[in-house]
This record gives sequence, C-alpha cells and structure tokens, in this order.
Amino acid sequence: MTVIVVAAAVVERDGRILVTKRPAGVHLEGYWEFPGGKCAPGETLQQCLVRELREELDADVAVTGELLSTSHDYGERRVELHFFSCSLRSEPRPQLGQDMQWVERSLLATLQFPPADSQLIALLTP
Repeated sequence: MTVIVVAAAVVERDGRILVTKRPAGVHLEGYWEFPGGKCAPGETLQQCLVRELREELDADVAVTGELLSTSHDYGERRVELHFFSCSLRSEPRPQLGQDMQWVERSLLATLQFPPADSQLIALLTP
C-alpha cells in the first residue's frame, strides 16, 4: 500500500477558516480541504506547507504549531495527515483555478471534506 505524507494549514481569521476545493481530475475531486499537499522526499512538514501554500495560493505563511496528526486508509493508499496552525503573511490568491472560501467554524461540518479530515473538523467546530 502506498503511504502519502501530507501537511495541511489551518488558517483562521476573524472566526473563519480558510478552505479550498479539490479540483477535477484528482483523488476526492470536489471535496473541500485545508490547503497544503504532499511532502517531497527530504522535505520537512513545515517546508512542505510553505511551498504548497506558495504554489497553490501565492501566499507566504508562518507555521506556528501542529494541531493534529492522523491517518486514513483509502484502500489503495494510506494518507498520513499533519494539520498545522498557520498565519498568513500575504493575501491568498488561488493559482490553480480552485475555489477558495473563508468558512465560519460552526459551518465547517456542512461542507463535504475527505474522511481523513473528520477528526480535525470535530476539533474545530463548537
């Protein structure tokens, strides 16, 4: 089974959390997610987040601490997810045509997220 290590950013501003939608043609397309992505070989989780947010959202980010580490088995692949609290140093602008929105914590559970995100959604919602 393939194991994929992913780092994702939890960015909160004025009680709202930044989320993006997975584009067509990728695993779990159309699901909302916390921005981030797969770690490259030899890359730390923090380096991965900085790179991914620059590539996906043209945003500079400060990684402040890990909120949750979890894993999920999708059958053909296992995803190891590391969620980090982050703050933006610049405004995010989607670079890959993906939808982006700021969502109130109380509304996170109304969006469709990948199953691997369920623990984080529970942690973040009142």
